[in-house]
Amino acid sequence: MKFRVDRDVLADAVAWTARSIPARPGTIPQLAGILMVAGPDGLELSGFDYETSAHAQLPVEVADEGKALISGRLLADICRALPDRPVDVSMDGAKVSLTCGSSRFSMQTMPVEDYPALPELPPVVGSVDGDAFAAAVAQAVTAAGRDDMLPVLTGVKLEIEGATISLLATDRFRLSLRELDWRPEQNEFSANALVPAKVLGDTARSLTGGSALQVALAADGGGSDGLIGFSWTAGGSDRRTTTRLIDGSFPNVRQLFPATSETTAVVEVAALVEAVRRVSLVAGRNTPIRLTFSDAQVSLEAGNGEEAQASESLDAALDGEPITIGFNPTYLLDGLGAITGSHVHVAMTLPARPAAFAGMPGEDAEPDLQFRYLLMPLRMQG
Repeated sequence: MKFRVDRDVLADAVAWTARSIPARPGTIPQLAGILMVAGPDGLELSGFDYETSAHAQLPVEVADEGKALISGRLLADICRALPDRPVDVSMDGAKVSLTCGSSRFSMQTMPVEDYPALPELPPVVGSVDGDAFAAAVAQAVTAAGRDDMLPVLTGVKLEIEGATISLLATDRFRLSLRELDWRPEQNEFSANALVPAKVLGDTARSLTGGSALQVALAADGGGSDGLIGFSWTAGGSDRRTTTRLIDGSFPNVRQLFPATSETTAVVEVAALVEAVRRVSLVAGRNTPIRLTFSDAQVSLEAGNGEEAQASESLDAALDGEPITIGFNPTYLLDGLGAITGSHVHVAMTLPARPAAFAGMPGEDAEPDLQFRYLLMPLRMQG
């Protein structure tokens, strides 16, 4: 095996592929490696942990075809540290050498024959603008759970109906719903898939401006061994990833969004974020920050008065009865951080009922319901 490749292209592709490598490969040490295959179509890099696979194809000058399995994390560290020069890679016996300018590295290989075959990509069912998908995923994963004891809640549910994809996530305390348009291969295509939020987020962050993302999924959302796949071009390489879908029933959360609201308020997002950050400095663990909406303002309070207390007031446009409601300040900031637009629209019914947040492009504009964030209130003392 012998080839030459651009340093930046190699480093970017290796770093991305290495994300699918398990931190602790356990009884299968080969999973800690990246499979490097030099062939007539260029260079292929593959990583796999039996749940998620990553495959990148790079256009390189191949002098001698061949394959090698080498430590993925070590290769990523080396590529990241190389000078900005072309990289020459060659195999000599059981070792792979990288030469870049005056830098030279030699790495021991692992047995290629013991490396598992990557799963096949399911059928491509449509495509979506990469920038739009990345933005939608960033908003949706805000509410995804992180408790591995509740695996269903660590996923993002993709509901596909015709030309619309809905992304839903919840950790029981908050809920996100993001809808976006896409281009299905078949107009009447319909499917549901529960995708690990981490994999979805990593994929979205890997997308580059202007790239189109192809979505691969069995029509029933569960065939092809329960896999979903994505493919796109980034960093000078063609990439594809597959991941096993989460098995289980995602709760019916759409119905939790209130159909009507007793009180609505409009507040400038940036000002509210800064006020929440300041006031929450004195909020104790698992204690709420209290928001009182009345007249033309919202007052924020936190603390119990024994050790520290804080308050601040902001302008707010109110429609309906005054209300005081308490939120987990971290969850509130997460939701506000996912809002797009200069203002946030807050729809509330009762202090003990969840509040719905949506962005607004301006103070007098209509709420943008493409992204909605539902937050459960905390019980307030006194």
